[in-house]
Amino acid sequence: MTSIVLILFLLALVFFWQSNRQQKAAGLPGGRIIYTDTRAWGKVEKPLYYPALGLTGKPDYLIEKNGQIIPVEVKSGRAPEAPYDSHIFQLASYCLLVEKSLGKRPPYGIIHYENRDFAIDYTHELEKALIELIADMREDDVRGNIDRSHEQVSRCKRCGFREICEQSLA
Repeated sequence: MTSIVLILFLLALVFFWQSNRQQKAAGLPGGRIIYTDTRAWGKVEKPLYYPALGLTGKPDYLIEKNGQIIPVEVKSGRAPEAPYDSHIFQLASYCLLVEKSLGKRPPYGIIHYENRDFAIDYTHELEKALIELIADMREDDVRGNIDRSHEQVSRCKRCGFREICEQSLA
């Protein structure tokens, strides 16, 4: 009987260690995972929604740490010198969604690249810039016929609108 208890205890330690390794490999800070949009960790959660802006999103992870909720966005490629603005605004939108949906303002969020993490402070200035960007996007959507915003063939090749775009580079 003692040997069975000892074996079960050792198995529990191995599972705890493995879970800890997977969490660190995914770029997640210490804390409890309370939301995930990756099927590897179980069922996918429903999207967060903020009706006042018509904003919907599904962060890769939400981590609860010391009473705070930290959104984590995982990117598959290697890290640039600094995070792309689009990645920062994506993370900021998750911070806004957490605040409006869950009632807790994240102090920061994390962008995890293959080889590096960036902690992005969720400041009131970033929130204001995000809201202005969303308003500009809505205006552009109503106006229609918007010019391509880049000269990168690789972005065009991966774009879902490539087949119908009159400005495609690919």
